[in-house]
Parts: sequence; C-alpha cells; structure tokens
Amino acid sequence: MIFTLPFSLFVCFKVVAEYERAVIFRMGRLRAGGARGPGVFFVLPCIDNYCKVDLRTVSFDVPPQEVLSKDSVTVSVDAVVYYRISDPLKAVIQVANYSHSTRLLAATTLRNVLGTRNLSELLTEREAISHTMQASLDDATDPWGVKVERVEIKDVSLPTALQRAMAAEAEASREARAKVIAAEGEMKSARALKEASDVMCESPAALQLRYLQTLNSIASEKNSTIIFPLPIDLLKGFMPRS
Repeated sequence: MIFTLPFSLFVCFKVVAEYERAVIFRMGRLRAGGARGPGVFFVLPCIDNYCKVDLRTVSFDVPPQEVLSKDSVTVSVDAVVYYRISDPLKAVIQVANYSHSTRLLAATTLRNVLGTRNLSELLTEREAISHTMQASLDDATDPWGVKVERVEIKDVSLPTALQRAMAAEAEASREARAKVIAAEGEMKSARALKEASDVMCESPAALQLRYLQTLNSIASEKNSTIIFPLPIDLLKGFMPRS
C-alpha cells in the first residue's frame, strides 16, 4: 500500500450510504468496534474484506401454500412479509444467507399457523393470523439479527367445488331467512286485522266510515268502477240454518 501511493488510496477507503453498514473481517477475524458506517472507512488490501448490509425494510411475497385446515379443507394461501436487519453482525455471522433463510422460514410458518385454524377462521380472522405469524417469525429470526415488522395475508383461494357449495348454502340460508321474515309479517298483519275488527265490532259506524274510505280510494284510481254495498243482513234469510 505504501509503495503504490497515492493509487492505493482508491482501494483502501470505502464508502457506505446512510442506510448501509459494513462488517469488516481482518485475516478471517471480525474487527473490533462493530459494523462501520455510514460514511468512509479504511480497509487494508489483501488483508481485510467486508460485507455490506442493507438496513432498509425489505418485502417479499410468500408463494401460495396448499394448506389443509383444521376441519380438513384444502386452501391456497399467500402472504407478504416485511422485515429489516436490526443487527448487521448477527445477520452476517450467524446465518449464511439471511434473506433466503427468512423466506423459507416464512413459508413454513405460514403452513404451520394456518394448519391450526378452521376455514371460517381463515376467512374472518386474517388480522389475528397475521399477528400470530409475525410473532412466530420474529422469535425465530431474532438470533439472525432480523426483525420481522409486518405480515399480511393476501388471499385465501378455495376450490371451485367448495365455492359452489358455500354459495348454495348461503343462498339457502337467505331464502330461509326471507321466509321467516315473511311469516312474521303475516302474523303481525293478522294480529293487526284482528284488533281492527274488534274495534269495528264495538262501533258499527266505524265499519261504515271504513267502507266510505274504500269507495273514495277506488273512485280516485278507477273512475269507471261502481260499487253497490249489499248489507249482509239481507242475505241471512237465504242462508241455511245451522
């Protein structure tokens, strides 16, 4: 380095950005002082070598996993994982390839977590499943200096036959609910008619007023219709006696 000055300065001084750190090894041993950066640091040619570590948050897609749920339903689930390096020294020393290892662990954790849930829980409790998966991944990757910040379940794909069965079940449930509501409406209507008939029985004039109101509504809609009231008392003589 001394003999080749000043050209060796271009090899000896390195620069890392604000979001990077450099882990330096001298003759195979880790240099004291921890990771270098950000800024300029000094290395000896042919003696020191270094590894750059990016501290920014990295995201990756977990490939769709065929999972057998707790109630024996096969579903395909994919997710997104966000992580960053919290300790550059551990990320370089403790694991050979922290990125590849985190991806494989995320796929395995996704299968393990979803295998303990029912189909209804997979469809309705995505946030709880995401938190459980994040906590499990964070505990497993902590010795590697990796911090898992967030896990999101993207999509839960069901088989076509199961989708048709669920659609038929939902349609039948809606039809049954509609029939129950219609029956309740008929019951309330019948009860209201009974109460109205009781009131009219107490006051004969109320029946005549109701009749006149009906004539008024018919005359406003159908002017050509003529209605003659026929009291039921006139027909009693023609009715069979019990």
